[in-house]
Amino acid sequence: MDFLIDSARVEDAPAVAHALLTAWLQTYPNQDAGIDQAWIRAHRGDVVTSEGIAQWQAFIEGTERHPADRFCSVVRHRDEIVGMLCGRREEAISLGPMYLLRQAQGRGIGRQLMAAFLAWADDAPIRLWVTAYNERAINFYEHYGFEDTGERLMWRDRLPNLRMIRRPWNNETISSERSGA
Repeated sequence: MDFLIDSARVEDAPAVAHALLTAWLQTYPNQDAGIDQAWIRAHRGDVVTSEGIAQWQAFIEGTERHPADRFCSVVRHRDEIVGMLCGRREEAISLGPMYLLRQAQGRGIGRQLMAAFLAWADDAPIRLWVTAYNERAINFYEHYGFEDTGERLMWRDRLPNLRMIRRPWNNETISSERSGA
């Protein structure tokens, strides 16, 4: 299976929106949290409406116009978008969303996306929200030097999220670890 990491294009907006909803449906059902596919569709299904797709089009257009301030890469498999990593530069850099559909997981694609994002971010602090029970994602981010800040957010009164941050000094630490220093 061939997967291609590429810059998002405006015409990708509908496929990005559908991939995002599919990723939520694959990732977040959790009986303990009371989250099932119906709840996800009720709270995130708007991403695939004309308004949700228009928001993606605007974000991608902004990425094309201001590449120093916005980042959005997608993973293509044949004619399908099967993943994305987007972010924006504000007082710190916000990472998200980052998702890979199941067929793209476990192939090193997440590492490639993160490498491209970290190169774009340079040495700026990076923050993100991650679902508290998504241990796979938490471990992935910890591998890249992200730390739990202790800040919590209950999204839509049900989905528990935690804030992670990657401080600039972690960039040096990770580089040293990789070089064996």
